[in-house]
Amino acid sequence: MSATFHAEWAWRGGEGVVADVRFTVRDGRIADVTEGAPAQPGDEPIRGVVLPGLVNAHSHAFHRALRGRTHAGTGDFWTWREQMYGVANRLDPDSYRELATCTFAEMALAGITGVGEFHYVHHPAGGGRYADPNEMGRSIVAAGAAAGVRIALLDVAYLHASLSSPDPLPEQRRFSDGTIDAWLERVDLLGAGGDGWTVGLAPHSVRAVHPAELTQVARHRGGRVVHLHVSEQPAENEACLAATGLTPTGVLAEAGLLGRHLTAVHATHVTAADVALLGGCGVCMCPTTERDLADGIGPARDMAAAGTVLSLGSDSHATIDLFEEARAVEHDERLATGRRGLHRPADLLAAATVGGAASLGWGRSGDAGIREGALADFIAVSLDGVRMAGFDPAHGAAFLVHAAAAGDVRDTWMDGRCVVRDGRHLAVPDVAARLGSAIRAVGTL
Repeated sequence: MSATFHAEWAWRGGEGVVADVRFTVRDGRIADVTEGAPAQPGDEPIRGVVLPGLVNAHSHAFHRALRGRTHAGTGDFWTWREQMYGVANRLDPDSYRELATCTFAEMALAGITGVGEFHYVHHPAGGGRYADPNEMGRSIVAAGAAAGVRIALLDVAYLHASLSSPDPLPEQRRFSDGTIDAWLERVDLLGAGGDGWTVGLAPHSVRAVHPAELTQVARHRGGRVVHLHVSEQPAENEACLAATGLTPTGVLAEAGLLGRHLTAVHATHVTAADVALLGGCGVCMCPTTERDLADGIGPARDMAAAGTVLSLGSDSHATIDLFEEARAVEHDERLATGRRGLHRPADLLAAATVGGAASLGWGRSGDAGIREGALADFIAVSLDGVRMAGFDPAHGAAFLVHAAAAGDVRDTWMDGRCVVRDGRHLAVPDVAARLGSAIRAVGTL
């Protein structure tokens, strides 16, 4: 398949946007790009600003069923977690496929073309295994295909309730493969993925996968990306220090897991020494979830200065809007530090796009962005709404990060195929109604 597009404006990595960008897509990749080029007969015109597809580097699709049902209560992460387990233990392959399809379709409407799905609901709630031990994971992959988003299936190891417990809690049992060897064997059955999806390793956290097991993950990685929760709450750090004498990041260093293949999710309560260690890694910030669960504000500025590649995730889907996640990184740190301008808008936009692609293993060879050889995942942001009124192309990145919202996305393409046109999902009619039905099917709290 080959098609040529003419963008009114395109963001290509700087603080401004470029006018009249003409690019050709061939076999799912961008074959050539020309700036300042008039449209030619047969070009597909794109109004507004074209930019690389947004990449949601950390998602738990089933958490979408919690929106509006957990936000009014008191407590903290640990009390919220009990409510989350209630939904997790009502899922089956069919209900999860439908819920994930609709959640991913909501993401596509918001301009998200790629998702890192941190998947841990593996086995039947009543115990045992499905005939295909990866049936739930394949439901996620099928959901991504139906919704037209690229999926990195980040398969989670969840073996222990804590550093002091050998077993998971009863409500966590369907997440567990029992041993690290059994988990690795099951994940290996997935191979490298397939058309539109890849596989990564996701030891859940230091509390759920213990230090010796993390060393096995490092030895068995085989070129796959590794994602895990790191220092999400102070209690996690305190337990890790008590059990090992190290911070969670220190445990990862001892296990040989640090490197460009690793993305630490949250990294909210890291020390200065941790920040230095993570300088050669990625960190995925999830500000709207970190706010919602009262988890805290991570030192994104310090981590970026240390050389960490930042990415963004909507995590629990309190909202699905990566423009909000991007500006929240800056705004939350402004509140914490009393300083403005800690992150350039272009850097925040990069975290929402190419940084996310890199964290999922899709961008280390120029596979993301509006550039030759990149995957043809891109979106168009409308300039017609009130939020973008007065748009100044010289400050295009700032407008996109600090003014745009998910509702300003007009069109979404994945692999050069149009998934959303004029704000309407082409494969999932009436996403809102279908999503409501999917949520009701898994029950309310």
